[in-house]
Amino acid sequence: MRELGCDPEPLMRRYHIDPALLGQEDAWVSLRAATHLMEASAEATGLGDFGLRLSAYQSIEVLGPLAIVIRNAPTVREALNDVIRYLFVQSPGIIVSVDERNSPIKDTVAVSVEVRIPGPTVTRQNSDLCLADAHNFLRLFAGANYELCAVSLSHQPIVSRAVYERFFATRLLEEPTGATLYISRKTFAANLEGANASFRQVAEDYIFRTFGIAEQGVAERVRSALRRTLGTTSCNKTSIAALLALHPRTLQRRLAEEGVCFELIKDEVRKQLMLQYLCGTRLPLGQIALMLGFPAQSALSRACRLWFNATPMAIRAGEAIPALDA
Repeated sequence: MRELGCDPEPLMRRYHIDPALLGQEDAWVSLRAATHLMEASAEATGLGDFGLRLSAYQSIEVLGPLAIVIRNAPTVREALNDVIRYLFVQSPGIIVSVDERNSPIKDTVAVSVEVRIPGPTVTRQNSDLCLADAHNFLRLFAGANYELCAVSLSHQPIVSRAVYERFFATRLLEEPTGATLYISRKTFAANLEGANASFRQVAEDYIFRTFGIAEQGVAERVRSALRRTLGTTSCNKTSIAALLALHPRTLQRRLAEEGVCFELIKDEVRKQLMLQYLCGTRLPLGQIALMLGFPAQSALSRACRLWFNATPMAIRAGEAIPALDA
């Protein structure tokens, strides 16, 4: 911000972030506050690609001990598994997922990053930052084997499509269906040069001793699977159980142990994605209905009124401010 001629401190204080925290590497900052700060910074500077630009200031060292783990993984696949397993150390609200089966781009693996904040928070700049960081880090891991075949955003492009395509050096998909990198299977299977298994083990031991292990529950795994399969024939309890390598009865029992049920999780995912598509895209309502697995646009409208006490068009126009606990 200072390089752009702006004083960042008034904006930081607006969102209750103490500027003194910048000098403390182990300080915690609210993800919601940081996300609001990025949006306000983009507005103050007039730079729609603020999140992309910010990624130039973030090396892999921002991940702390996790950086040592993933830089010493044997393959890109294992490095991504480590990110999924340990990213909670850096931020429990940033979720990375990998889909080897259902990528819409032939011979690719979909690597998605989600900024998960309850409620209708605008996350465009932070989403772009996380996607840009993932791109930069994967390019570092894979080296000459890095092949990015396409990219998708979580929102309509803020700046011209050409800006995104120059940054990622690949094509931007027409519709925003989530912040996702579509990497080639060759990249996914590539070995990491210079990996040291001993360094990796030391870093993993440190994370375990310091933070414990945040095991992903079945409900969270179901939630991730539903986000990838809504609107397809695989979006049912039996198919999701198969994706998770569980018997449907086992899935039901595990969810009950966690105090949730399949249909409740499905509705939660639909609510989150409905707000994302209505507030962050210009997709037609009929297309959103299909993407969310509703049989018709009228069913989408009924669900929107039930969940948010507002019509889809009112939410899109900013006339209603829905809450996810509505």
